[in-house]
Amino acid sequence: MLQSGMSTAPAGGRSRGGQRPGNAPAPKVPTRPPAAAPGKSVHVTRERLVRDLMTERVFTLKGRDDLAALYDLMDSRHVRHVPIVDSDGELVGLVTDRDLSRSALGAVEELPLSVERDILRRRRIRDIMATEPDTIEPDATLKEAAEILLENKVGCLPVVEGLRLVGIITEADFVRDFLERG
Repeated sequence: MLQSGMSTAPAGGRSRGGQRPGNAPAPKVPTRPPAAAPGKSVHVTRERLVRDLMTERVFTLKGRDDLAALYDLMDSRHVRHVPIVDSDGELVGLVTDRDLSRSALGAVEELPLSVERDILRRRRIRDIMATEPDTIEPDATLKEAAEILLENKVGCLPVVEGLRLVGIITEADFVRDFLERG
């Protein structure tokens, strides 16, 4: 008597013509890497992970900080993406240079500098930050990170373990890595 999922194929699970019953492809058998020639070693590389390329020392701000602090950080540290964290270091948002220029500076760029600074001091980061940015975990592959950046047309991914910010990976990191690897 046959149970569901069992086959009447000859031993080895294959029917005539080498096909598995129901035209299912044969299961892949794991293969070993080629043996090294005498005196040579085989170097097996693992797929590179986000943790291999991410920046761990990330400049962050809090949602209660003003836009002047954000502007100053971006200007002095030459960064375009600033993760926003709470007092426990958990990611609560992200602000980009585009967010800042669109929401805060776009309307004031023709005002005197002292008036611009005053406007930036009155507004808070929480008013302009993206509250649900795309994120990635440190053990994800670089391919996964690149796919998210391309598909979602974003310039960075905060790297999180749970909700805790542990790094950031940006388009510039990929370009730098490409140039360094030649």
